Amino acid sequence: MNDMTDNSRAAEVAELLKGAIDLHCHSGPAAMPRILDHHEALLDAAEAGFRAVLYKDHFYLGVAHCVMLEKLVPDTGVNLYSGIALNNASGGINPYAVEHAAAIGGKIVWLPTLSAQNHLDQASGAAATFPKTAMKMMDPIGLTGLDANGEVLDDLKKCLDIIAGADMILAGGHLPAHELIKVFEEARARGVTKMLVNHPTYVVNATDDDIRAMVELGAVMEHSICMFIEGGAKCFDENDLQHVIDVAGVDNTILSSDLGLRGSPRPIEGYRQIVSMLLDLQVSKDDIRTLISTNAAKMLNLD
Repeated sequence: MNDMTDNSRAAEVAELLKGAIDLHCHSGPAAMPRILDHHEALLDAAEAGFRAVLYKDHFYLGVAHCVMLEKLVPDTGVNLYSGIALNNASGGINPYAVEHAAAIGGKIVWLPTLSAQNHLDQASGAAATFPKTAMKMMDPIGLTGLDANGEVLDDLKKCLDIIAGADMILAGGHLPAHELIKVFEEARARGVTKMLVNHPTYVVNATDDDIRAMVELGAVMEHSICMFIEGGAKCFDENDLQHVIDVAGVDNTILSSDLGLRGSPRPIEGYRQIVSMLLDLQVSKDDIRTLISTNAAKMLNLD
């Protein structure tokens, strides 16, 4: 591209990013080394005209950070949200932790991620390159969503009831696709209306048929921008991106950054790269806005 074309593309991308929403921002403080903190992530998002950012940490509930930042840095135009991941640090699949998250305004509950038995089972596979904590921490106790009989755990059922009552998002974390289908069936029966599958083709290992089955249950697929762009944890290309969007459909797909790790681009830069990639793929501007804004806004009840 020449300079004029480069400038035209940059302006086109910048316009599309206005109103974008990141449901998977890994800023710090965190036990894992991060390239930016929550304050810096907020300022970057505000400069780009984002509508909302949802902070994710594998170890703690981040709602208090959101409340204080919105108070201390007002008038940014960016709404801040967070939630809780049901890893060992939160007591595992712990209804008490979910109840507390709901009580103080948590928007999302992630099923086990780093503590998921499925994640641990892939220590020499897909999860081998997963980021590590800056300091060695205690070995995790593996968690699943199902009991020995293949039924949804009673404590998870209690969590689902709380999530339904508070109209929170149920996110799949790193549970395998076959478990998620079972959990989502139970969740829908208990009144959960917002279900999200994090990076379905990474660690979760969902097939096309699994994705279709989860969409049929009402789940939305969230794909991590970091896995498609240069400088991130790239393991897929633009053809893979087009494929997973086609499988679930634009209306059932969200693109979130999953960025913040040292050595990777900042979240906003990730969005710039993925939007440019979508334009190269001839995805319409309306569909791009749906993928990076509209669908996420519905999850957060912003529309």
